[in-house]
Amino acid sequence: MVYSNLQAQDADYHYMIAQATKAPSGHNTQPWLFEIKENEVIIRPNLRYRLPVVDPDEREMFVSLGCAAENLCLAATEKGYQSHVSVTAEGVISIRLEKQTALVSDPLATQISVRQTTRGRYNGQLIAPETIAILQSTDCDPAVGVHFFQRGTAEFDTIAQYVYKGNDVQMNDTAFMNELKQWMRYNKKDSQRSRDGLSYAVFGAPNLPRFIAKTIISKSINAKSQNKNDSQCIASSSHFLLFTTRHNTPQEWVNLGRTLERLLLHATAFGIRNAFLNQPNEVGGLAEKMAESLHLHDETPTILIRLGYAKPRPYSIRRPVCEVLLPR
Repeated sequence: MVYSNLQAQDADYHYMIAQATKAPSGHNTQPWLFEIKENEVIIRPNLRYRLPVVDPDEREMFVSLGCAAENLCLAATEKGYQSHVSVTAEGVISIRLEKQTALVSDPLATQISVRQTTRGRYNGQLIAPETIAILQSTDCDPAVGVHFFQRGTAEFDTIAQYVYKGNDVQMNDTAFMNELKQWMRYNKKDSQRSRDGLSYAVFGAPNLPRFIAKTIISKSINAKSQNKNDSQCIASSSHFLLFTTRHNTPQEWVNLGRTLERLLLHATAFGIRNAFLNQPNEVGGLAEKMAESLHLHDETPTILIRLGYAKPRPYSIRRPVCEVLLPR
């Protein structure tokens, strides 16, 4: 009987971890490892999948771990577990799970498999003010700032200019371009083999032989083309959504990730799509200048996304649980 209960618990935990891995991550690196202990799941960074050029401080990596933790906590409610989260100063996440009777499943759990990072142009429709108000009421960590900027405002245009400046720097940085190309998956075979990275399909590209796709994509990635594409995507979006932290620590980055994922799941429930435009926060000095331009005092811009309405794109492939689970 005890053995049977343990088997059931392991099945529950594996389900939670599978849902956790549907969180967003930079270049779809999926930089997490999960360790199952007695009544607990621990989430650690997988440094094998860090991005030393675009994310040298590992800030975005810890944000992704926070997103995964929030997914796991939401999925836990579906299996009747109450979760208690603690984060070390180094950003290691411990989630204690307590079985409860008659625990109500969080409705956001149903959005985990629906949410996606949807690149490309949106349809230009503005999100209604009452919907924005609901999104603004999402539970937020005290050290995390959440700022909405609607298209047509001076602040929206200011942020767009910083995105373009970020592109100018990154697309002319050989190290950045080499790292970006390392994570490009040029066709279906590439994507299925690695089960990570930036898939051709999420960009709406056709499934071509690798040498053809690589040649076409490599020639099309430059500052001019990226800014042209981003300007069209930004013009079709409804809002920028900027997340900030107070002290720029791993604990805050993890907590920002939890806030980010919860808000994105709320947005998904309203049919709202999102895509990351984090270039200003990844280039040294630009984030500080952007914060000053937006009059955000004592706040560090950390994650920038755009929101709007669009048709869904294909989903990025994820690694199976067996590949992200530490041995017991």
